[in-house]
Amino acid sequence: MAGILKRSDADMTSGVIWKQLIAFSVPMMIGLLFQQMYNTVDTLVVGQFVGKEALAAVGSVGSIINTLVGVFNGLSVGATVVISQCYGAHDDKGLHHAVQTTFLLTFIMSAALTAIGIALVDPLLKMMDTPPDVIEGSKTYLTIYFAGIGGLLIYNMGSGVLRAVGDSRRPLYFLIFSACTNIVLDLVFVLAFRMGVAGVAYATIISELFSCVLVLYTLSNTTASYRIVWHQLHLNGPMVKRIFNIGLPAAIQQALTAFSNVFVQSYINYFGSSCMAGWSIYGKLDVYALIPMQSISMAASTFIGQNFGAKNLKRAKQGVTQSIALSCAITAVLLTILILARRPLVRCFNSNEEVIEYAAYFLGVISPFYLVTSFNQIYAGALRGTGDSRTPMIIMLFSFVVFRQAYLYINKLLGNSFLMVALAYPMGWVVCSILEFIYYRKSKLYREILDEPDKQPDAA
Repeated sequence: MAGILKRSDADMTSGVIWKQLIAFSVPMMIGLLFQQMYNTVDTLVVGQFVGKEALAAVGSVGSIINTLVGVFNGLSVGATVVISQCYGAHDDKGLHHAVQTTFLLTFIMSAALTAIGIALVDPLLKMMDTPPDVIEGSKTYLTIYFAGIGGLLIYNMGSGVLRAVGDSRRPLYFLIFSACTNIVLDLVFVLAFRMGVAGVAYATIISELFSCVLVLYTLSNTTASYRIVWHQLHLNGPMVKRIFNIGLPAAIQQALTAFSNVFVQSYINYFGSSCMAGWSIYGKLDVYALIPMQSISMAASTFIGQNFGAKNLKRAKQGVTQSIALSCAITAVLLTILILARRPLVRCFNSNEEVIEYAAYFLGVISPFYLVTSFNQIYAGALRGTGDSRTPMIIMLFSFVVFRQAYLYINKLLGNSFLMVALAYPMGWVVCSILEFIYYRKSKLYREILDEPDKQPDAA
């Protein structure tokens, strides 16, 4: 245990860029893989041992969960960027204030989002036009999930702090432990205790609580300047402002994007519970192809945050180029596997032929567009690393909310084509990537313009 909990932060302001990006992102890829196992195992268990209605109930509520979690995760982005910049600038005092402020904010928001989430369960399920054979299971799952959401939020923030200082290994270890715990509890609660949808919900929140405890213990017992000092938790005004300036746009973007997906889900629900179940399976499989680009985007954000704090824009810009190359190469391999093996993979979740046809169709139509997503993910992470969170927010809100909803509404007026509904996500990705590319080419990072005339060291 001592070896797992020891310090493993990393200074990314020097060294070989692509090696640092890989070394930092691989543990996060594995971590996201295990994080996705939470919902994947939930879906597998209910799909195989409870029924397609339970599968639809658990799988169709992701947009509701992500709406509230997105608010928090956006602010987490702000805290991570501020902490990585303080760390890159070797500002120990600023780093201390940032960490203490971050965790007090986390505890306050965890309590608030628990209450809000439980209160919104019924209205949001009705807004999605959830079918009668699915709504009770969805309500049960959401109510239990939101009651224990604090564990997930605190873990996410704690792991974000560790990643901001270059440590992506310990969050991985904690996540592996809690994901394995979730698998065991899923099987026990559903197969042994016959708890159905409620069982997978309880398994999830208990497992997330374990990861929360581990990350708090680690940050409380480190000797580094990013240690949590419980009696010194406070809201430092300048730090709160910096965190919200960067994090609030990201929070708004993530929350509104997720909320708009509530309406996308309503278009899927129109086609019935089999289509809902197929969409749920697609959602559980497609995230595995998206994991590399998400991990590399987070690595790029930390890398650029540290180098931006060190005023080395040339090295930061090189990090963007190499991040895109890595993301596209890995994603291309994964989406090829996903397309070729989609039917056997879908059958792991459910044996209903109608459900299998829907899921395979979604995978075949949507997955080729994952390469496009690599660009908007990396550009957004790069811009946030410089402290510019507002522009990615505006672009993503336009692409994923305004454009996507207008697209679906027009499609509905034209007869509600099933193919066009399936292409709603990819069309938003294309628009977002084009707009972010245009903005990035005009940014001070791309043009290597410093706010201060400090001399930049040569890139390694």
